[in-house]
Amino acid sequence: MTSSTMLDMPAPPAIAGRAPLTALWAEMAELTPRQLHDVLWLRVDVFVVEQACPYPEIDGRDPQARHLLVSAPGTSGEGDAELAACLRLLRPQAPGEPLRIGRIVVAPAWRGTGLGDYLMHAALAEARRIAPNHPQALSAQAPLTAFYAGHGFSPVSETYLEDGIPHVDMLRDPASHAS
Repeated sequence: MTSSTMLDMPAPPAIAGRAPLTALWAEMAELTPRQLHDVLWLRVDVFVVEQACPYPEIDGRDPQARHLLVSAPGTSGEGDAELAACLRLLRPQAPGEPLRIGRIVVAPAWRGTGLGDYLMHAALAEARRIAPNHPQALSAQAPLTAFYAGHGFSPVSETYLEDGIPHVDMLRDPASHAS
């Protein structure tokens, strides 16, 4: 089994009126140049352009991350999949350190379809697989804390500004959650 395949990965949701989605876990080196381009494009388009937040999106951590890409088949030919959503996992670097879930993004055309919940379920399943005894952490945009709380995360910081956007650090203890 390569690191881009998983037998126990949850299937992407079926979305009425849309082509079937595919999901792929991969290390950065396993991504095609087109896949990497699409990930960076989507993240910059949402986090920098849409949110009007100029910050260094390419932060040097992607080469060490595990990436989840959720795509729909394109319409103009083979190999032109449309990236609907993605995220990255950063493995713990020391005992007891949390696995970090980040760069969680759903393309505007795919919002409201359940992909956010799917991303979190898939991320937590992969976190249990690659770092089973480590807590999971994320930095949530403040308006999304209830969404992440619904996936077992609890705030562990006061609200703070990161690149001009209110954020809250959140943590999930795997010992306290079955899924």
